[in-house]
This record gives sequence, C-alpha cells and structure tokens, in this order.
Amino acid sequence: MLMACGLLAACAPSGSGSPSGPTHEAVDVSGTFDIGDGRRMFLECTGSGSPTVILVGGQRASAEDWAIVAEDVDSPSVYALVGADTRVCAYDRPGTPVGEAPSRSDPVDQPTTAADMVSDLRALVGAAGIEEPFVIVGHSAGGLAARLYAATYPDDVSGMVLVDALGEGLRDHMTAEQWAIQKPMLRGDIDASIAEYPALEWIEPDASFDQMRAAGGLKRMPLIVISADQPIGPTIPALKAAGVLGQEVPDDFGYVTDAAQVKSQADLAASVPGSIHVTETNSGHNVHIEQPALVAGAILDVVRLVRDGIDVATG
Repeated sequence: MLMACGLLAACAPSGSGSPSGPTHEAVDVSGTFDIGDGRRMFLECTGSGSPTVILVGGQRASAEDWAIVAEDVDSPSVYALVGADTRVCAYDRPGTPVGEAPSRSDPVDQPTTAADMVSDLRALVGAAGIEEPFVIVGHSAGGLAARLYAATYPDDVSGMVLVDALGEGLRDHMTAEQWAIQKPMLRGDIDASIAEYPALEWIEPDASFDQMRAAGGLKRMPLIVISADQPIGPTIPALKAAGVLGQEVPDDFGYVTDAAQVKSQADLAASVPGSIHVTETNSGHNVHIEQPALVAGAILDVVRLVRDGIDVATG
C-alpha cells in the first residue's frame, strides 16, 4: 500500500499521463515539465478561459484527487465542472502516489514544507506558461501552500478558495500537550508505506506554519473558505480499534481537534475582509470529493468575481 492518511490529511488514487511540452492555453495538457535542477513535475490542464484556476491537493494527493467523486455522488468532479467554464490545472507534488503507482513528479527529500511546495509550484507555473494572475484553490495542507503562494507572490493570485484547509490556527488553538498528540496524527501512520516508497510525501506542519507567519497577511481579493461540518470526535475509538490510531490517543481527542479546527477555519475566513465562509457542507474533510458541485460552484463564483473586477467585500 503506497498511501496512508492522517486526520486532516488527504490522499488520492488513480490515473497516468504522457509527456507534453508547453502548450497554448486552450489545448489540453497531460505530462511533465522541466522545473530546473534536473527535476520534472506532472501537470494536467483542460478547458479555456481566464482566469486560470490552479488546484492544489492535500498531503499525498495527486492531480487525480480533483478528478474523482465519492461513490454515492451523482455529479461530475471538481476538475470537470471547473474545466467546463474556464482553464483549470492540477498537478502532482513529489511523493504523491497515483493509486498504487509512485508520483509522476520526480522525488525530493521528505518531509517537505509549505515553502518547498510554493517554490515548486512557482517553477511549474513558469515552465508550463500558465497565465497569471490565477485563482488558486487549496485543500487541506494544500490550502497552507495556496495561502503562502498568495502571500509571497500577491500579484500572481487574483482569488482563492480554501477547502477545509490546514492552517496555523489548528496549533494556535491547542495547548502544547494537545499539539504534541495532534501533530503525529497529521502525518498519519505511514511508516509501512514509507518503507515501500521512501519518497512518499509528508509535510512538516510547524515549519510550514512558521513560514506562513513570516510571510505576512493576504491582500484583499475574492476568498471563499469552505469548511467540513462532519465532526471527527465520534470516530476516534473506532480508528483506535482498527489500528489506524495508536492507543496513546485519548478516546475524546477528536473533540479537541474539532474545536481547534472550527476556530482555525474562522481564522482563515477572517484573513481577508469580506470573505465568504461556507460552513454547511454535509461533508467530512474531503469536501471536494463528497460535494464536488458545492466546491466547483464556489470556485466559479470566485472566477466570476475576478472577471468582473469585484472583490467579495464590495461585490
């Protein structure tokens, strides 16, 4: 098994791509691009129109994460829905498996940080000739990378959607003792997977949070924050019984996570004046898979605001 997920972490399956060089915006892309230092990264794009939307998956989630839906969902995927209206791109970070296959992007040393993810995405945007400014969408740990990208390169990002995103508020709203329990849960029980696939992605949250703090705030722009509303709290005993979590995790610790995550999501929504916070989602952490129409609708709302030159606060 190449993949393992922790609480507030994301994984994704399936798919393959063939090499392709830089292409005109209206042409579908599926292949790898040279980002320098002898490394290549996988990117796929479809659709036409402006602004381009870049989808940033969660921890260990490849581009395919945005092209799948839950079994009981009667809707196209986020990737398909957004691509029907504007240009949309998704990519594989190093160490993000595709089903049982390794990442389609060249490996790097792990763990990685938000700054590493931003550096790679910046290089990929340049190599692929993606039009700027773009709308950036981040799920889970990908939301941290999306925010750091926008804070570091504000002229390159015109709008943002955060999908149950990981933020430094999760740590802020826990005690040091609670964070010491939570942090390994974010990494997940991946030792067996790493033994099989040493390049498997895992993200160092403390360093990433500190990088976000150092980068400063976000500029005023259209921002929609989408938060899961199905609690983690009741699931902890069953996860412990199944061996997914260790016995050192208190049975009621999920409620600690839930409380901190609610506050962290509110922090994200408050990071840009006038942002929209969607809290009724009927979904767990993978909102983009469980409720793809909801997430795609929010993305396209931001796209329309950008097209019209309107920010959320004044629009």
